[in-house]
Amino acid sequence: MSSYEKTLIPPLNFSMVDAGVYRSGYPNKKNHSFLRQLGLRSILYLCHQPLRADNLLFFQENGIQIFHCPIDGNKEPFIGIDPEAMAGALRHLLDPSNHPILVHCTKGTHRTGCVIGCYRKIQYWSLTSIIDEYCRFAGPRMRLLDQQFIEFFS
Repeated sequence: MSSYEKTLIPPLNFSMVDAGVYRSGYPNKKNHSFLRQLGLRSILYLCHQPLRADNLLFFQENGIQIFHCPIDGNKEPFIGIDPEAMAGALRHLLDPSNHPILVHCTKGTHRTGCVIGCYRKIQYWSLTSIIDEYCRFAGPRMRLLDQQFIEFFS
C-alpha cells in the first residue's frame, strides 16, 4: 500500500451525525482509505446519477451495501423533494442493521442536509437546532425551501 493510500482524507463536508451514522459530499478515490476505516456497512446515495465506477468497485470490494434513493433538490419553481422519496431514504437510515451508514449527495449540503434534518425531527430535536445544523453545512447557499420542507415533514 502506497503512502498515498495510507493517508486518511475525509470526503467533502464529512461529519458524524450519530453513532454509526455519517454524512458527506460525494467521496472520491482519495477518500477510500478514510471510508475503509469507518467499517461502513451501507451507503445511502441521494443523487440521480449512477455511482462512478471507482466508487462502485470500492463499495463492492468492501462489502458495502448501496441504497440508491434519488432525491430532487428543492429548486424553484417546480422541482421539490418528494415526501415519498424522503420516507424511503429514512427507512434505510433508521434501520440499525444498515449501520454504520454514510449518507451522501454531491456536496453533502442540500439533499443530505434535508435527509439529516428529517432524521433529527424523528429524534425530537428542536427545529432551531435542526436548522442551525442544516445551515452549518449549506452556508450562504442555504435554501429556504429546504428549511420549510424540514419544518413541515412528519
